[in-house]
Amino acid sequence: MNRADKMMVNGKHYRTVWAEGSVVKMINQPKLPHKFEIISLNTHKETADAISTMKVRGAGAIGATAGYAIAQAAIEAQTDNKESFLQYVQDAAETVRATRPTAQNLFYAVEKVLAAVQNASSPQEAKNAAVKTAQEIADEDAESCQKIGEHGEKLIKDNSKISTHCNAGWLAFVDWGSALSPIYAAKRAGKNVFVFVDETRPRCQGARLTAWELMQEKIPHAVIADNATGHYMKNREIDLVIVGADRIAANGDIANKIGTYSSAVVAKENGIPFYVASPLTTFDLKCESGEGIPLEERSEDEVKYMFGLDEKTGESGRVLITPKDSDAKNPSFDVTPAKYITGIITPKGIVKPSAEEIKKLFS
Repeated sequence: MNRADKMMVNGKHYRTVWAEGSVVKMINQPKLPHKFEIISLNTHKETADAISTMKVRGAGAIGATAGYAIAQAAIEAQTDNKESFLQYVQDAAETVRATRPTAQNLFYAVEKVLAAVQNASSPQEAKNAAVKTAQEIADEDAESCQKIGEHGEKLIKDNSKISTHCNAGWLAFVDWGSALSPIYAAKRAGKNVFVFVDETRPRCQGARLTAWELMQEKIPHAVIADNATGHYMKNREIDLVIVGADRIAANGDIANKIGTYSSAVVAKENGIPFYVASPLTTFDLKCESGEGIPLEERSEDEVKYMFGLDEKTGESGRVLITPKDSDAKNPSFDVTPAKYITGIITPKGIVKPSAEEIKKLFS
């Protein structure tokens, strides 16, 4: 592993999530950008809870974490009875599946590790297979994202101004990221880039996470309100948009963080290329179109409250910004139809968002 090519925090390489024996380690993302903290998760239930509470989030990172959780369950399960061993792991798989409904990578990882367990000849062999498969999923994610960067970098000209939405950087994957990987590759190729970072309400993953990553990489950027993106597009201050995806349907429709659809429509109106960056594990070929993608609705408190750091006290906290008794709605994702997407940047290259081109990726 060439650590000089990996994502660094204060000069040290970290993956977003990794395993040390039966313990899953991860960067505690709700603490960012004001505190960098590593947490340890000792059981599959703790790891599943970290997914549902968004201590880890982002398509690839969720997938790797889900794989590690099933491996933890296999390690935890008693080996004296094969039937009860398999039932324990299957129950754990149901727990993990229930954490986040939209991210396809989660279901991919659960099914792959579960298959490795079920195909083993003994509980002990199943434990070993689960651990091995979970690690392969994480390594595959990092390698795929690096290749996405290599392909996507060709789209970026020197002095490009790029817009992105939410966080699809290395915090959203095991390493490198999807939407930010081409930007990191462009910087390493000596290109100057500037990034417009949508704040991404209500959890502000752009303002908190993407901006923090870009600070680590010393890439010039500005955090902007979500509803300012159209203004900069109309004024020709954005050359290119690159976003990630949580699920891609067989026809090229994508589900991504709420607000992606708005960005895509305005980009189309202003003739600005709109790209989606994604590993193959995010594609759901069983889902014919975006209409079949389940979209998560989260707690209304995420809309009603803002979270941040009180500079006077140095304490983190939340502040109510709406009338206390107002209702709020909080869809976490929206669907962007393929007609608004210029291309999809994958580890195999850049393809058109069509059923024919996507099918070729898997042939």
